[in-house]
Amino acid sequence: MKNKILDFLKNNKIKFNNKDDMVLYFAGKFTKTPRQIKDVLNDMIKRGEIYEKRKGEFVCVDELNFIKGKIIGTTKGYGFLAPINSLLPDFFIAEKKLKGAMDGDLVLAKILSNTQESTECEVVSILENANVNVVGTITYYNNKNAFVIPDNKKLNIEIFIPKKYTMKAQPNFRVVVKLNKTKNSKFTGEVIEILGQTDDVKSLELGIIREHKLYEIFPDDVLNEAKKISQKVTNEDILNRVDLRNKKIFTIDGIDAKDFDDAVSIEKKGNNYILGVHIADVGHYVKYNSNLEKEAYTRGTSVYFPNMVLPMLPVELSNGICSLLPNEDRLTLSVSMEITPSGEIKNHEIFESVICSCHRLTYEQVYKVICGDKNASEDLKDIKQDILTMQELSKILEKRRNDAGQLDLDIGETEIKVDDNYEVSFVKKRERNDAHKLIENFMVVCNETVAKHFALLKLPFVYRIHEKPLIQKIKDVCLFFNGLGIKTKEIKEITPIEIQNLLQLTKNKPFAEIANKVLLRSLQKARYLNECYGHFGLALEYYCHFTSPIRRYPDLVIHRIIKDYLHKKINKTKKQELTDFVVDASFRASETEKNADLAERDVDDLFKAVYIKNHIGEEFEGIISGVQNYGFYVQLENTVEGLVKVDTLPDGSYLFLEKSLKLKGTSNTFSIGDKVKIKVVNSNVFDRKIDFILAK
Repeated sequence: MKNKILDFLKNNKIKFNNKDDMVLYFAGKFTKTPRQIKDVLNDMIKRGEIYEKRKGEFVCVDELNFIKGKIIGTTKGYGFLAPINSLLPDFFIAEKKLKGAMDGDLVLAKILSNTQESTECEVVSILENANVNVVGTITYYNNKNAFVIPDNKKLNIEIFIPKKYTMKAQPNFRVVVKLNKTKNSKFTGEVIEILGQTDDVKSLELGIIREHKLYEIFPDDVLNEAKKISQKVTNEDILNRVDLRNKKIFTIDGIDAKDFDDAVSIEKKGNNYILGVHIADVGHYVKYNSNLEKEAYTRGTSVYFPNMVLPMLPVELSNGICSLLPNEDRLTLSVSMEITPSGEIKNHEIFESVICSCHRLTYEQVYKVICGDKNASEDLKDIKQDILTMQELSKILEKRRNDAGQLDLDIGETEIKVDDNYEVSFVKKRERNDAHKLIENFMVVCNETVAKHFALLKLPFVYRIHEKPLIQKIKDVCLFFNGLGIKTKEIKEITPIEIQNLLQLTKNKPFAEIANKVLLRSLQKARYLNECYGHFGLALEYYCHFTSPIRRYPDLVIHRIIKDYLHKKINKTKKQELTDFVVDASFRASETEKNADLAERDVDDLFKAVYIKNHIGEEFEGIISGVQNYGFYVQLENTVEGLVKVDTLPDGSYLFLEKSLKLKGTSNTFSIGDKVKIKVVNSNVFDRKIDFILAK
């Protein structure tokens, strides 16, 4: 229906008296009820697909000089627009042209200029208000009126709270406020949640979570629906499924994992390998348009913090009937792949199945077996050979992808241990060994197989895409590498192999991880799309996310499409419905993923600041990880990062060399990758900022 309306508006310059007039016109033209047409039009207006240029004159946005994007606020009043189209630059927006839009809002804007000298736009419509609820600190004046100052300084507002709407929050408490805007652009609100004292670490973490519109508790209607789902697989459930319960199938996850959505199996067929990847059939339980499905759409992804998980689905599913627990019958979608000794996928099959996992393994257990540990091998003697065969295949798949040019960026993730009292016992790099790589390699080849299968069928689908970087970005990386003393050749065409060769130049260098980070920042961000454009970082023509439907919404979406295809339910009408749906699901999943990544990073930074606060006055060695005109950042071995301010450096004044990322003084030069010894002097847990000085 959307496409029909868009086509009509593109080809017919018709003016209606008002929106109701247009609703009645399209209802008659497409033989739909006015209510159906109104819902579709409202949705199109909300998404910025059509725009009321003048009263009664609706036009397609893609035909005009309009752009959709997120507002980036500033403390000075003006703002910027970060376009959804990642190939476009940010646009400046004067304060008066924000039209009430604030930091984080999704807006439709009109482009005023788009040249090398100037990029400017003005907001014409707020499509999604990001600041319905605001986190801040409450202050009382004269024991009567209250004001809340937002934690997010980019909002640049003060919120008046009538006394009856304060929930009796104490002064200097962090609160969540439901925001209202008055006619004179002033802001009022009511306190809807008290998070705790301003300097309390728990309230700081909750403040970050609420800032990102995340919640630990599910709505009652979602919980009630989840509780009605049986926690046992019935005979009716397994009708017409391939029964794999007699096969040696097992899960491999982290020691703290509770939601097991993937299991693996292996067999040999002559010299070929038969790899089985068995994924929890979440779509069997989460029906389309149910309360559970709507909540999964809203959340988009599970979010992982050092001390808690905010799951996409309630525990009855995520840790219960959908989780592939050992010795329990579970419904799965299986992908069986016959793979040659050179890593070629010779044959594959996708089907509904039922499994019973024989082991819940950890990465540590599997790695010990791979390394030949006698005790671990004895404990797992029934599947020891399976693990060793899997390791053979993993190395084959890894070589195949390396030969194609996959980018294995050596950037360690952080592991943080937080107890119930919010004390941080350690911060360190997370281990990544051959057992981790084994599962990564199996999931990647499975995702590739599924994506290729459905791309060739030309069915609506959600793909995971990673576009190639802009050539100027890579040229800047080459200049930076040259500044580190690494000679690079001229890159005329960007291919995964060329970028892989750049990475090889930094291998075994002390600044390798920092150089990899600089290269990573030059790459485009992977995202979800309804078109298959391939994955540059993995050097794959076809890729999707199929293997984690418990914790990722796009995986759940394509599971539903796969099941409809297997049951021959995709007719012409269904295909059109899915075409509209996957466009929406792809955009939503990309946005929720981005939001979750930011929330996880902010909480990690909070706990790093809490941890290092107990080490003020101590000295550590680190590597310069970033250089700015105001100083340079130093990353310690445990991934904690702090700022050495330029005014604390010897020699007095320094010149910032932007292209080579150096601070140059009269007798000292500080560059990315340099090893330095620092002393911790301050840790502000509220701002999540850490200050170092050079150790004498």
